[in-house]
Amino acid sequence: MPLPIEEIKRLIKEDLPDASIEIKDLMGDNNHYSAVIKSKVFKGMNKIEQHKLVYKSLKGKMGNELHALSLTTLEK
Repeated sequence: MPLPIEEIKRLIKEDLPDASIEIKDLMGDNNHYSAVIKSKVFKGMNKIEQHKLVYKSLKGKMGNELHALSLTTLEK
């Protein structure tokens, strides 16, 4: 079952409440997304650490309900 954009945002906001999140559905299938996420939490982290934090916030849905998520993470 595909994961809607609002659900992805909700999951990320649970772990990164200050995040500003922009998500685009790349294929129109609710399964391939591109996201830009800005958060103060990313300060001092490298890109790999930032991406791991975002993937962790998705609580195991990455690779299951969510097939593809291209991430751009930025420090606020």
